[in-house]
Amino acid sequence: MKASNDSVGRAGRGRPGPVDLGPVRPVTVSRLSELVAEQIREFIVSEDLAENTRLPSERDLATRFGASRPTVSQALRTLSLMGLVEIRPGSGAYVVHRPDRIITASVSLMLDLDKESVSDMAELRLWLETMGVREAVRREPAGDLDEVRTAFKRLKESVGGGTSAWIAADTVFHAAVVRRSGNPFLTSIYESVHMAVIRYEYEPWIQAERVPAWLKPNAASKLIAIHEPIMSALEEADEEAAVAAVLHHHEVMLDHLKRR
Repeated sequence: MKASNDSVGRAGRGRPGPVDLGPVRPVTVSRLSELVAEQIREFIVSEDLAENTRLPSERDLATRFGASRPTVSQALRTLSLMGLVEIRPGSGAYVVHRPDRIITASVSLMLDLDKESVSDMAELRLWLETMGVREAVRREPAGDLDEVRTAFKRLKESVGGGTSAWIAADTVFHAAVVRRSGNPFLTSIYESVHMAVIRYEYEPWIQAERVPAWLKPNAASKLIAIHEPIMSALEEADEEAAVAAVLHHHEVMLDHLKRR
């Protein structure tokens, strides 16, 4: 059959016409903020920035990236979910944690493509943390819990310090628990899955700084109460108690996801 237009004609000669980009829309602010966040993350990792290194101001970052300050602010909130940055009101954004390996982009993409799978992602997070906490209890020497103790101390101190401080400290604590297993690959996969879940959980905060009900000041004691049993079980080398504590934390997180 004879081609009816140039596009079809070219396709007939072995060069297919381009796909119609009708559904594609201009890059949104949220997507732009993710690109900015990725560049800042790469900079933190490539430059091996030390703990408590203060990043440039939002104004300077906005100038550097050619973006608006709200976009940069969103990017920094995204990084705080990853446990890479802590935003200290009136002071700036500081480096908190530098992961050696991260596969967050691919995991987050899966969740972006299928928002309904967030419960499956949360379940995977539970399985990974359960495996990690079991190995953390079994690992020798049993008393070597300094990293987890430090992370838990920071978690308690972050209560009342703002949403970013809590989220960053929470991410670091759970990663420290799984890292105690001694398997860097398990830790890396866990961190990426954890990041994808809480990115969904705290999306309203990233986009519009809406603080969720469970992070309000009057809920501080409840936040510590769901983490303390994990720390206690590790201290006591009680594997079953550790698994039960992780499961309880998971159930609370599921409630948060539903409320989200």
